[in-house]
Amino acid sequence: MITIRGTVLSLHPLFVIIMLASVVTGNFLELLTLFTIVFIHELGHAGAAAAMGFKVRSIQMLPFGGVAVIEDNGRMNAYREMVIALAGPLQNAVMIGAGMLCQSMGWGDAQFLGYIIQSNIIIALFNLLPILPLDGGKLLQAAISLFAPYHSTLIWTSRAGLACSVIMLVYALLPLIHGKGVQLNLILIGLFLVYSNFEDYRNIPYRFLRFLVNRNRSYEDQEQESGAAQPIVADSSKPLDDILRLFKREKYHLIYVMSRSGGLLAVLPEQQVIASYFSTKNPPLKR
Repeated sequence: MITIRGTVLSLHPLFVIIMLASVVTGNFLELLTLFTIVFIHELGHAGAAAAMGFKVRSIQMLPFGGVAVIEDNGRMNAYREMVIALAGPLQNAVMIGAGMLCQSMGWGDAQFLGYIIQSNIIIALFNLLPILPLDGGKLLQAAISLFAPYHSTLIWTSRAGLACSVIMLVYALLPLIHGKGVQLNLILIGLFLVYSNFEDYRNIPYRFLRFLVNRNRSYEDQEQESGAAQPIVADSSKPLDDILRLFKREKYHLIYVMSRSGGLLAVLPEQQVIASYFSTKNPPLKR
């Protein structure tokens, strides 16, 4: 574990074991190349986040890839999240271009350059799958949050990620039907993604609460960037949970409280509704 300018660089213990095993099997150079590609990919995320003023807490190298942990200080919106997510595959595109240039100029070993190009293509395409916590899943979630309420966005992107993870796992196991060997790494990745998305789905209430807390810290940014407030019309008997589930990530809301006869009782800013919800000490919102 190394700390550079407040960012912790760490290796998962299992990743270290895999690296040591590659020395014995003679695949160390290939694995080191993949490690370097994944690390540069994660540096793309970290660099984009840092350029927009976010603190990069850590870059972790896992057995199945890497992850840059970025601190959300309440300023993370859908557009910034999409830029950060795309910055990783962009590094792969740059490395693909550099490898093709070297090939065309006759620089370096052609076979090794081909391996670098192919590895970057696979890593970029894999990361663009619409599965959390991959870049494609983050892009899908950010894009949906531009139009749909954030609570619904969390639910449907988690379900989509879980469904795609199960499909990947089934695909990895299909060769068993024909009596053929399976790709163990693909099975392990599928299992990891199924578990990750299942846990993500279970934690939606807490993720949504964090979303509400972060909104409470950044009203000035929201009002400046979101433009005109979006109205939410609610009956006076409507539970606060149901009103909060209508909040959109990129909008600032005014809640029009109506009586049963259709008369306007009050116009409340969203922060007042959020404060009322937390003051009642309600449990986390259910899915």
